[in-house]
Formats: sequence, structure tokens, C-alpha cells
Amino acid sequence: MKIEKALAYDDVLLVPQYSDIESRSEVSIGNSLSHKIKLDTPIISAPMDSVTTADMAIAMAKAGGLGIVHRYNTIEDQTLMVKKALDHVEFVGGAVGVTGDYLKRASRLSHHGAQVICVDVAHGHHKLVERALKSIRDMLADSVHIIAGNVATLEGFNDLADWGADSIRCNIGGGSICSTRVQTGHGVPGLHTIFECARSDRDANVIADGGIRSAGDAVKALAVGADFVMLGSMLAGTDESPGEVIVGVLNTKTKVYRGMASKEAQYDWKGKFSSNEGISTTIPYKGKVAHVLQDLSNGIRSGLSYSGVRTIGELQAKAKFICQTNAGLFESRPHILNKK
Repeated sequence: MKIEKALAYDDVLLVPQYSDIESRSEVSIGNSLSHKIKLDTPIISAPMDSVTTADMAIAMAKAGGLGIVHRYNTIEDQTLMVKKALDHVEFVGGAVGVTGDYLKRASRLSHHGAQVICVDVAHGHHKLVERALKSIRDMLADSVHIIAGNVATLEGFNDLADWGADSIRCNIGGGSICSTRVQTGHGVPGLHTIFECARSDRDANVIADGGIRSAGDAVKALAVGADFVMLGSMLAGTDESPGEVIVGVLNTKTKVYRGMASKEAQYDWKGKFSSNEGISTTIPYKGKVAHVLQDLSNGIRSGLSYSGVRTIGELQAKAKFICQTNAGLFESRPHILNKK
């Protein structure tokens, strides 16, 4: 058996190059999701019940990104969230599953103005996803942009594109609260996944989903071929994420953040659990998500300027990577706090 070597985000660095960029304002980090939907920042919020409801979708769109309202609720509740968001912004998405009411849910979301439908499952290279994609496409034709996933291979990416997906979420495991790789032994390091899927000759967007912990990781994902990044933990814990702020000892403030394959999320959603591939925890309260998105956007712009480029397309054409050792990774991080 031949075993291939695969690289994660921490295994590589982008090499700084000559730049004639005098201000970050010269750098555009926008990208087109479709010919109708142009985003000013390449960030999409994950369809998780501790991340995206109407308030997050509104904040994402106002910051130039896109919010995908989660599906772990009734059709009526989800469509109300979509309608609430569309009172304030132009674009919003909604997630559906691949069994049960998914066709009715997709139809209602589209009818109430959602321009993006996200077929949302953990293992996207699957017969049920094929059926769902073909059924939704037959029902709604080209009236919506369909995101699907998740996949970890070029074969999976190509199949989902052939089944009708316009954009594909790439990565299995590796997220901050995803335990799929531990529980199942399956997955591919995130950067390698993006590199492989970006080799596709299909006309579908690559969405790097899972494992993005910083603006630097987002820049690496974009440089290696992603068109967008999807974020969960980096947007959770904000005012716009669902749930109450929990005040603890010494006045510490946190909010709940949980994977949708966690026992807690499955119990709340369907009254039982069939797998345990996620974690439920709390994360520090962060305040307004607009501040988080501004910091991320500024970091991504800076990242492009270090490669001397002004657009994501130029970054992908010009980027140079090197591998780093564990000593290099330690050196890359601020280490004054490690001194005794």
C-alpha cells in the first residue's frame, strides 16, 4: 500500500515577495459566488445552530460576506429567519438536509427569497447527496445557487459538481469542535484537501470549510485554490451568534459553541443521537461580529500584500509556499509568553 503525504495549514508558510502596494485599500478580497452574487469579503458563516440565525446572516451580509441560516429547526422557523434577514440585506442562504423534508424546505426557502441553498451533511460524497442535489436542481433549476458538501477528495468534488452543486465545501474533520477524524479514522488534512479539490476542471467554487483558525490560515487556503472560506468558531461567541452570554466566576463571559454532530445538538434537534462526531463547549464572548470580520478582512488584505498581489486570483497565480519544521512552527508564533 502506497501512503501519500498530506500537508496541514501549520506545515507551510507563504514566502513574502516584492510588493508595490502602498495601502491595504488597494487590495480587493472580493469574489463572485455566482454571476448574481458578488461578495466583498470571501467569508461565509457556517450553518450551525450556535453560529448562524437571522442576526448573523444580517451582520455577514453587511460586512460583505454571506450567512447560511442553519436547518436544525422547523421549516417555519427557518423561513422566518430568512425573511427577517431579507428585510435588511440583499443576500442570504439557508441549509437543508438530504432526507425527510429537505425538498419542501428548499422550496420554501427559495420561495421566501433565499438565493443560496446549502445541502448540509458531514459526508457529502454520498448517494443521498446525489439524490438531493439532482432533486433540488430539477425543482428549482437555476433560480438558486447550490452549495453542497463536505468532501475531502478531488473525486468527491467532481462528483458533487456533476450532480448539480455550484459551490462545494471542502474538508472533513479538522474543525475546532469536529471529532470525525478521531471517531472514524477518516479525513484529509485541510490544506491538502483544498489543494486537491482546486485541481478540478469543473466550474464550481471551492469553499475551505473547517480548520481555519486565523486570517493567516484563510490566506493559505485562498492561495492554494479556495474561492471562499467558511467559518464557525471564529464567528461564534459574538453578539450575533445564538444563545445567551454566560457570566461566570470573576465576571468571565462565554457563549455555547457546539458541533452539529455532538450529542447535545442531536438531542436538541431530533431527541436522540446516532453518532458522536462533535463537541459541545463554551468559548469566550467576543462582542460584535463586525469587529471580528473587520480584523479578518484586514489580515487577509495584509496577506495578499505580502505576496505583492491585489486580488485573490493574482494570489493563486503568484503564491510561493515552503514547508516548515516543528521548530519553524514554534518560531512562527508569538513566543514571549512561553518564557519563564
